[in-house]
Amino acid sequence: MIEPQRRALEDRETIAGLARGLAVIRAFGANGPTSTLSEIARAAGLSPAVARRCLHTLEALGYAGRFGRQFFLRPRVLDLASPYLSNVNGEALARDYLGEVLAVSGASSSLSVLDGADIVYLAHVGAQRLLRLEASIGTRFPAYATSMGRVLLAGLPEGELDAYFEAVAPRKLTPKTVVDVPTLRVLIAEVAGAGLSCVSDELATGVLSIAVPVYDRDGRSVAAINCSAHSGETTARELKRHVPMLQETARRISTALPHFPALTQPPRPYGARAADA
Repeated sequence: MIEPQRRALEDRETIAGLARGLAVIRAFGANGPTSTLSEIARAAGLSPAVARRCLHTLEALGYAGRFGRQFFLRPRVLDLASPYLSNVNGEALARDYLGEVLAVSGASSSLSVLDGADIVYLAHVGAQRLLRLEASIGTRFPAYATSMGRVLLAGLPEGELDAYFEAVAPRKLTPKTVVDVPTLRVLIAEVAGAGLSCVSDELATGVLSIAVPVYDRDGRSVAAINCSAHSGETTARELKRHVPMLQETARRISTALPHFPALTQPPRPYGARAADA
């Protein structure tokens, strides 16, 4: 079990069984569309006995099923995300805001928030180009290796950024991924000063992205938007020509935040109370 989960289960105000059940749900997908009991237990950091009880509970409630020794998630699990997604209204964000970024720049555009160690995509519109990575609502990427992630990390209070780097061990995703923590701290400080981030070929070879923060009315960065293109087809300098338009779109989203209540909260800190990563 990862350390933030362990700390959460030691909190007297938390329900350990619920935390373990959610860990089992998150464990699906680590080994493909179906997984065995031992695979799920290993991915969730639980004993086989505990994982088995969680799986039987999920199966009884209609969230999971099994065929022989293989377990799988049923469509009903989507109900768990629908209340949050209805508050985000990613379709409206993509249509009314990100669609304009795509129309002007010709580059894909996404909106994400910081959740633990990762950014999570809440809205996305894609250009008709072949990119190495496809993004959709719910896609997660390590924050340290992405332009939106660095923008959001730059908005964290110093103590929370320290907690992030104490808990996260950056790893190479491509030959160009920056994994040295002191260097990442310098880059994040530069992002904080510039108000934007540009990352090329670090998340995946061929992916070039620029991002800016979305602020709430108190000046806190609660989300980030980007535009991304193929690094073999354009340069960072060319993509940065769209920064003013991206900043204006971020300002418009900031003004509209009351219509998207799920975005009005600051990023969840990666600290002792973070139950997942």
